[in-house]
Amino acid sequence: MIHRTLENKLKQLLGSPKAIIVMGARQVGKSTLLHALFDSYDDVIWMNGDDPDVQELFNKMTSTRLKAIVGNRRFLVIDEAQRIQDIGMKLKLVTDQIVGVQTIATGSSSFELASKVNEPLTGRKREFRMFPLTFSEMVAHANLLEEMRMIPHRMVFGYYPEVVCNPGEEHIVLKELTNRYLYRDILSLDGIGKPEKLSKLLQALAYQIGNQVSYNEIGKLIGLDSKTVERYIDILEKSYIVFRLGSFSRNLRNELKSSRKVFFWDLGIRNAVIGNLSQVESRTDVGALWENYCIAERMKQLYYNDSISLSWFWRTQQQKEIDYLEDRNGQIHAYEFKWNDHKSTTKCPAAFSAAYPSASFQVVTPQSVDAFLL
Repeated sequence: MIHRTLENKLKQLLGSPKAIIVMGARQVGKSTLLHALFDSYDDVIWMNGDDPDVQELFNKMTSTRLKAIVGNRRFLVIDEAQRIQDIGMKLKLVTDQIVGVQTIATGSSSFELASKVNEPLTGRKREFRMFPLTFSEMVAHANLLEEMRMIPHRMVFGYYPEVVCNPGEEHIVLKELTNRYLYRDILSLDGIGKPEKLSKLLQALAYQIGNQVSYNEIGKLIGLDSKTVERYIDILEKSYIVFRLGSFSRNLRNELKSSRKVFFWDLGIRNAVIGNLSQVESRTDVGALWENYCIAERMKQLYYNDSISLSWFWRTQQQKEIDYLEDRNGQIHAYEFKWNDHKSTTKCPAAFSAAYPSASFQVVTPQSVDAFLL
């Protein structure tokens, strides 16, 4: 079994009076993680918010009935809790009125679950995000050399646990993931008025990884206004499919100030969306794949390490660009991602060095990426 970074964090909170909320896309391993935590316990009651009878049960729930159902168990685990109406109030009911019972809830959409639990559970919960497997988790599971060798494979098929654990069947697993799960929660949201446009939007974003994204241009391409494009991207982001990286601007007048790039949390999903699962050696988008891989893995690691670092990309109106920046404790660190090792001598743009003389600069290649991601 592949050990997940969140496991130790959650273990430290078991038995506390706070509810635990774990959010992440479907199939990233939330249920598996909870089973790893609780299968050795005999005082756990399990429920799944996808089940109609569980939904109906909570719709008519009272504290008296809930106490009878929970009995003398210490833990109540609710998978896919966002499916339950007024789940925030129901979790508050457990937390406030059933002494000695801790609730652990998972959800695959922060758009739904977070909005339902934030106000009712203010001060009564700890929230966590869970991602597909990470480079560091796989290094710990196997070893550094083996995972370094697997990077080209990960850039094509990604890190979803079922994909990683079924070598040779990646095409089949990714097809099922995208067809069965990718849109399942998103298309059920009330804010999605044109589901066919959402699919086109996701494909457009997949082709633009590593490039600046214009809501207006994408809207014209797929037939949506820019406000709807922005709202749909926000939903995709809150469903843990993509994330946005903003532009960095402090000193130079010609720095881009409100631009953004959109990356995928998992490249297997990205490649499946555009129907291209060919190996990196034959691809023309390998540079963009490498940039997405490095940034997504770095962002996962920063989150799991509870880092307060801030992240951007940098670009000027004259097209001078740096792929990725971090502000760590007031110090700027700049990174360029180069798939070809012979490009590792790339120099920092003179305009950036002049504007931020104390900033560090580093080129990250497949040969040096371990230092960046561990």
